[in-house]
Amino acid sequence: MLPYALTIFLSAFLLFLVQPLIAKQILPWFGGSASVWTTCLLFFQSALLAGYAYADASVRWLKPRQQLYLHAALLVVSLATLPILADASWKPAGNEDPILRILGLLTVTIGLPYLLLSTTTPLLQAWYWQRFNTSVPYRLFALSNFASLLALLGYPVLVEPFFGVNTSAKLWSGMYAVFALVCIATGMHSIRHAATRAAGAASTAAPETPAEPVRPARLLTWLALSATGSCVLLAVSNHITQNIASVPFLWVLPLALYLLTFIICFDHPRWYSRVVFMPLLAACVLGMAWQIDSLQLRYVLPLYALGLFAACMFCHGELARMKPDPRHLTLYYLMMSVGGAIGALLVAIGAPLALRGYYEMHIVLVLLGVLLALRVWGLPSAQPAALWAYRAAALAVIGGVVMFDMEAIKYYTRGVREMDRNFYGVVRTRDQTEPTRFRVMYHGGINHGGQHMEPGRTMEPTSYFAPTSAYGRLLSSLDGARRVGVIGLGAGALLTHSREGDFWVFYEIDPVVVELAAREFTFQKETKAKVEHVLGDGRLALEREASRQYDMLAIDAFSGDSIPMHLITREAMATYVRHIKQDGAIVFQATNRFVDLMPVIRRLADEFGMQTAWVSDWAEGADYYTSSTDQVIVTRNKALLEKPNIKNASEPAPARKDLRIFTDDFYNLLSILKR
Repeated sequence: MLPYALTIFLSAFLLFLVQPLIAKQILPWFGGSASVWTTCLLFFQSALLAGYAYADASVRWLKPRQQLYLHAALLVVSLATLPILADASWKPAGNEDPILRILGLLTVTIGLPYLLLSTTTPLLQAWYWQRFNTSVPYRLFALSNFASLLALLGYPVLVEPFFGVNTSAKLWSGMYAVFALVCIATGMHSIRHAATRAAGAASTAAPETPAEPVRPARLLTWLALSATGSCVLLAVSNHITQNIASVPFLWVLPLALYLLTFIICFDHPRWYSRVVFMPLLAACVLGMAWQIDSLQLRYVLPLYALGLFAACMFCHGELARMKPDPRHLTLYYLMMSVGGAIGALLVAIGAPLALRGYYEMHIVLVLLGVLLALRVWGLPSAQPAALWAYRAAALAVIGGVVMFDMEAIKYYTRGVREMDRNFYGVVRTRDQTEPTRFRVMYHGGINHGGQHMEPGRTMEPTSYFAPTSAYGRLLSSLDGARRVGVIGLGAGALLTHSREGDFWVFYEIDPVVVELAAREFTFQKETKAKVEHVLGDGRLALEREASRQYDMLAIDAFSGDSIPMHLITREAMATYVRHIKQDGAIVFQATNRFVDLMPVIRRLADEFGMQTAWVSDWAEGADYYTSSTDQVIVTRNKALLEKPNIKNASEPAPARKDLRIFTDDFYNLLSILKR
């Protein structure tokens, strides 16, 4: 047992350690959007499917020794793809399909090693069965998921704080080489002992009883349960990170819970009880539907975490109850991986293409209710009256979810003029009529700028751009015509501070934002400044351009409520400094509910010999439509910071001696989480 357990543990550990590692490498190239992680999950599920299909085909069509030779050859070939460092040629220029580019990048960078790691659990369990033929090896599946969970949770606390991306990738590559040797050795050990056992038992063994065939209905049930679990995982991940908060590690939490349920359900049948988890799922589904439009993270996160756990315990518990004869083991895992890939495909690709808003969570909750009702309908019972009561309760759950969903969708679309969705998220424009007519652009649940729609007020500063903000104070302190660069367009509300003779350049990664800002708001039509747009990631665009010599460069790009980390690294700062005048300034939008960006910005400023002025504008007594905000001015121009308009309202950004400077190779989000 030990060689199999060790090999499976090592493969599963590497399989899930590489997921956050490679996602962190490519996240900056695609705007830091939460959809990058969703697309990565699609790749991981698809590669897992390919690995399980390979294992099933190998066991079905090849003799044990042929299986080993083929697998050993592929492992040796895969070593040539190491180390797993993404090539910079995959960086987007701004007009590519990000989903296809991410999938292609992942395939080239980690495709073969990931595929072979994916085959290990089913293939080695099949080899185990071929050798012993008397032991059911399904607990090895629980072991593999335990190793996966350790890797996933260990990365942010044991790897990310101490190792850069390049070092982590090289360490992983070294561990993979060790795994390849261990896997080949285990295969040789298995085949040798299996052959010896077969020769000794050939003369005395009775004819083997053929395994009962797997009926199509059972295959479809495996598929439905696995696909539903995958759909719930991605839908909850999207809902939390896109609609509520892009908090670091929230992407990891749902996947960790998903893996935990596999560990529990496949360790021993006693851990999954229908009496416990079916009622819990019913209650959670209703609670999640009831709170689906809430933005209160402290209440919603525990509810959705419990709901995801209950849903996956139900799906994976029912799957574990339906385990086939071990001779159908690889087919069983193949159907589970097909379901997982279908679920990922529906949420990562299907939802953005087919749905205008974040409606996948609504749909998944209804599907969970229907699947629960179907399983309840088939329960055996000696008391028909009790069974019908259960069935009625299941139907009531579906009715309640549909009712809550409809109310939430009404609220979500109330007052909405335009709504569009793509890889980067959902963008909406909404009109408010009280106390005055006001139009806002939302990305997910976050305000990205608004405009008064009453005549004579359309160019009044609002949102995070009040005259008392750092933007307002700095721009009013610059004389004459100004050259201004802005990473992040939003509604274009910063143009309320523009004047005749100015030249403004907006860098925006999302084409939907550019389109709606021009169609739904009048800032760009009414400004007397010259305005230019550059489509694509702002930092990558600046890296390609010659120096623009800006008087002010604003770093105001957000994915939901989170600033992409690649915009606050040493390499990014060097690019910004190259693009401003000697006496110019950079302004960082540091407003955030969950991470403290101030010390990071201060560390960057100190590195480049610049000074900081932190303006905390809490908008006391200001207009109803002015938002509270924290912004930091970074400049070499001491005279600029001494101007009363800035000096009297600012202080240096706080410093932390224990904080390492963030770089493209190293940044530690755990270190800047707000307590």
